[in-house]
Amino acid sequence: MFGKKKEATTIDRDQLELIENAQKRIKQKKRLYIHFVIFLIGSVFCIVANNFLGIGDTLIIAGQGWWFYVVLAWLLILIYHFISVFITNKFMGKDWEKQQLEKLVNKQQERIDKLKQNFEKEESKIAQSQVYKETKENALAKEKKKASELTIIVAAGEDNAIGKDNDLIWHLSDDLKRFKSLTNGHHIIMGRKTFESFPKPLPNRVHVVITRQKDYKVPEGVIVVNSLEDALDAARRDKQPFIIGGGEIYKQAMTLVDKLEITRVHAEFENADTFFPEIDETLWSEVDRTSHDVDEKHAYAFSFITYLRK
Repeated sequence: MFGKKKEATTIDRDQLELIENAQKRIKQKKRLYIHFVIFLIGSVFCIVANNFLGIGDTLIIAGQGWWFYVVLAWLLILIYHFISVFITNKFMGKDWEKQQLEKLVNKQQERIDKLKQNFEKEESKIAQSQVYKETKENALAKEKKKASELTIIVAAGEDNAIGKDNDLIWHLSDDLKRFKSLTNGHHIIMGRKTFESFPKPLPNRVHVVITRQKDYKVPEGVIVVNSLEDALDAARRDKQPFIIGGGEIYKQAMTLVDKLEITRVHAEFENADTFFPEIDETLWSEVDRTSHDVDEKHAYAFSFITYLRK
């Protein structure tokens, strides 16, 4: 901005200088014409005075006296003005004024072109900076997503039932093994009631408990926060933190997570009091599914399903 302001000031100064020079020359020419007319009238007066009044006849012939020097000086001044007006003016007449005007216009155009070039350069820099910024932001977003994949893990019935009275409705051995395998070594984020459903903290996992209760007492190593946002911040260094429940925490997290690890229990449970949110198929893509039938260890058929956000 300051550079452009300085450039504009330079243009104004050049314009003013050219205009002042032109005005000055016009005034000089006017004075020269006026002087020429005055001297011409004076010369005529001298001739009339000499021829008709007889002033200076003897002195001019003798070559001495004040009248001789007056006429000589008058003649020299007349010659000077004749040269100034008719000879010098020839080189500084209309063509000269036209050249001065063209010079002024050219200087203005040069300054304008220079301003345009500077403006285009600045505009290009801004555009490049904006593209760079957007590219960097996109790269950081992708890097962040790649570096940290927030995942929900849950077992839910066909009717999305997940529990009753703060406990599971079923006992599926392979589901528990899968839960342990996936969450081992990671942060597990949960609500207070889910945490209280455990006999003790699960080994080799960092527990992050969300509760509104102040001074909530937990075993050493368990992190207590007051919101899901704070919980995610506490787990920010983990490459794959898990949301493990309960129902309200799942609802809050559905718009934030990148991945769903669902154990779909192929049955409905009318006595359930806690449910998992509906999965919007327009937002999620199923990328993996493994089915298990009923056997001596599993009272219900179920499938392990993995979803990724589209």
